[in-house]
Amino acid sequence: MTRALRVRRLPLALTAGGACLAVALGAGSLTGSPLAAGATAHQRAAAMAARQRAAARALSSGDSPAGFWYGTDSSYIATPGPAPYSEPAIGGAYGGYIGMIGNWAAWKKCGGEVVWSVTDSNNARTDFLQYRDGIGVGGYWFMAGPGVDPHYNGTASEAYAWGEAQAAHVIYDLPRQATPVNYPVVFMDIELPGYSPSYTPAPDNGWNSVYTSTCSGRVKQDYVPASLDRADLNGFASYLTSHSSYKAGVYSAPSIWSLIFGTSTTYSSIPNTYEWTYTDDTSSLSHHPDGWCLAGTSTCAQFFGGQTSSSKYALMWQWSGGGGTRNGYGDFDQIDASRTP
Repeated sequence: MTRALRVRRLPLALTAGGACLAVALGAGSLTGSPLAAGATAHQRAAAMAARQRAAARALSSGDSPAGFWYGTDSSYIATPGPAPYSEPAIGGAYGGYIGMIGNWAAWKKCGGEVVWSVTDSNNARTDFLQYRDGIGVGGYWFMAGPGVDPHYNGTASEAYAWGEAQAAHVIYDLPRQATPVNYPVVFMDIELPGYSPSYTPAPDNGWNSVYTSTCSGRVKQDYVPASLDRADLNGFASYLTSHSSYKAGVYSAPSIWSLIFGTSTTYSSIPNTYEWTYTDDTSSLSHHPDGWCLAGTSTCAQFFGGQTSSSKYALMWQWSGGGGTRNGYGDFDQIDASRTP
């Protein structure tokens, strides 16, 4: 993601605590796996050895407490193999990948890049389906604010329709991803990326300024009411949930959130919306997440829109690599799979 997402491309490393040992050893359905009936003795032995390696990994270097996983997002990061795959750099089971379903600028032919790693998403899917590690594959939409709507007229109804149009495009694109998206929440990537021509012609993605045209990058009006920003979000969420089985989530951070939606609870509060945050993030990989904090430090995840880490809607934390924070590898995420809707 950029600052909110170095284009929000998450690295999701997931390994479970002791409660996942039974899963790593082969608990649950084995349909279609090398341990299923009909496999050769060699295949069965190899599959069991792989599960035992996953179990050892989960106990020795896994995220904690039980239910938490590590993962990555967006750009490619080498995930050590063979299967089951490991989280890059810090070890443990590779528990998930979150990729960019689409970018509003690419949709509108403004040249915006779409970031999706086929390798990482396939590896996350393999770990999820064959070894019951992690959450599999999820996605986010690099979202546009009202200010780049080609039909902007300053009304909440038009902003709502602009959000609906983006959600409709996401629903169209979801079945066409290189790797199937199984995670039930689609995240709206709501951020102020700054000057990032690879991803957007608008430094604020149209959340705080109105542009002369969708792709111009030239400001016509240096103000967008928070009411219109919220109508845009509401339109997307409503259309997504009423026209698909996916739940609506938001990727953002407290500082960005208040700059877009203000501090009034009328427009900024999202008590029943799933969240993925990137603060408080770090460039260091020496301390790994334990719960919603980095072990041995006072650095903890900070959620937004009136929510805290204790909320059942707090799902993910991009704890390193996101928002322009460089760690030499890419985006690393922590996910609470026990809260997956």
